[in-house]
Amino acid sequence: MELQGARALVTGAARGLGYRFAVELVRSGASVAAVDLPGASMDALRGECAGLPGTLACLTGDVADEASVRAFVREAGERVGPIDVLVNNAGVLLDGLLVQEDDGWVKRLPDAQWRRVLDVNLTGPFLVAREVAAAMLERGGGGVIVNLSSVARAGNEGQSVYAASKAGLDAATRTWALELAAHGIRVAGIAPGVIDTPILENVSAAAQAHLLSRIPLGRYGTPHEVWLGLRFILECDFFTGRVLEIDGGAAA
Repeated sequence: MELQGARALVTGAARGLGYRFAVELVRSGASVAAVDLPGASMDALRGECAGLPGTLACLTGDVADEASVRAFVREAGERVGPIDVLVNNAGVLLDGLLVQEDDGWVKRLPDAQWRRVLDVNLTGPFLVAREVAAAMLERGGGGVIVNLSSVARAGNEGQSVYAASKAGLDAATRTWALELAAHGIRVAGIAPGVIDTPILENVSAAAQAHLLSRIPLGRYGTPHEVWLGLRFILECDFFTGRVLEIDGGAAA
């Protein structure tokens, strides 16, 4: 796929990886509908995209809400044209042990926390992909869907729900690739390792040292390096049904 002239929808675009994906797609000449929750500031995104070859439309919506998804997918098509690239990036990270002892009490992972992560990280991509894929089929097929997974999909202490959500998304990615290939729609995923984004601001120095010790390359990845993986998937028309790991060797 040529990125020049592509029409993309990027969820979770106000910060982190989604922000970088949106900027680089606009830099490549694509028309991008960037979506994030109401109240999330898009000012920095608008500023960085100003004057770049492509165009940017900023939308609000909640990927975990079916009515909201239908509304922003429809608006994205109206603002930038029929969507031929979906980047399912929006996600939430709420870590916690299944059970843990604390001063004689046993704490349990709250049901609400489990459901929230699955709603955003698994149901959300399903809802968005379903609407975008339906629109792709209605106009005759063709397009690319990329889901953001994580190396935590293999399991990681304190991340049972996050790992479950990403493992489930990987399974859905492979399944959708098989189902949609006949319609000229490719579906793939990216599983980043630890990437230097604002989320690390809430991680203690000791925890960061532990994270670094598990990365053979000895450093965090950058959002730009994950973008390079996304660009490869979009431009390589023979890539589908696979999840690309970009993790500095952590899963090796």
